[in-house]
Amino acid sequence: MTMTIRKVRKAVLPVAGLGTRFLPATKAVPKEMLTVVDKPVVQYVVEEAMAAGIEHFVFVTGRNKAVIEDHFDIQVELEATLRERGKTVELKSLEDMLPKAGATSFTRQQAPLGLGHAVWCARDIVGDEPFALLLPDMVMHDETGCLAGMVDLYEKVGGNIVAVAECDPELAHKYGIVGKGEELDGGFRITEMVEKPEKGTAPSNYYINGRYILQPEIFDILARQERGAGNEIQVTDAMLKLAEDQPFSAYAFSGETYDCGSKEGFILANVAFALGRSDIKPLVADGLKNLISQA
Repeated sequence: MTMTIRKVRKAVLPVAGLGTRFLPATKAVPKEMLTVVDKPVVQYVVEEAMAAGIEHFVFVTGRNKAVIEDHFDIQVELEATLRERGKTVELKSLEDMLPKAGATSFTRQQAPLGLGHAVWCARDIVGDEPFALLLPDMVMHDETGCLAGMVDLYEKVGGNIVAVAECDPELAHKYGIVGKGEELDGGFRITEMVEKPEKGTAPSNYYINGRYILQPEIFDILARQERGAGNEIQVTDAMLKLAEDQPFSAYAFSGETYDCGSKEGFILANVAFALGRSDIKPLVADGLKNLISQA
């Protein structure tokens, strides 16, 4: 019997978090709109999804997040001014970042009940089809987009795909860790998922890095899901339940993952992306070397 693998068309981005680790910067500005070089963090994630063929973006928002919706919309006055002044490069950059008309949806989480609850809030927009889940705090840096690689693996093996990266085995207790099974082209079968295992008990050093392709059956599980760690509804708990009936595979991402929800990750992302840009690297490389030598 041939397995039918349905195309991944939609992506869910949970952007309702308060960003308390970045106060006072996030008192009036959503953490997702903090910039890495010259783009908001959330734009990097959307561009990664667009490169993977995502057609519709579902933003799960909260109060004071309207600026995210504005960012992914046309600003008529700004574009007219750029056009009048002959700023064609800047104008094109704005045009290229926009999803197509009607390709974005925004829904409110209303209460901070955890990542699993945020995903469940997107159920009616996603419908009965597989979808990508991208945590907007996690910014990937590589020639090949993380989600594009996941889609390639998904189209070969189906089921559910979780992106993973290797960490120092001594730090495995800080992450959600997966067990490694049968090798696949670009990844491996997942044998288990453990959230922050006790030191010395982790089944591997592959940690979940914030990208998922999930089947829609997870919505029914989340609807009945009891609160877990932090008294919140956890998507990991729902994935463990779903794994009882459906296969989970890991895509082994070989690039760099920056947790821009932490100050150190945000700073490192700025440095990495600046050094990766031919127009900026010559302006900052020597200054960075001097700062490091002085430190």
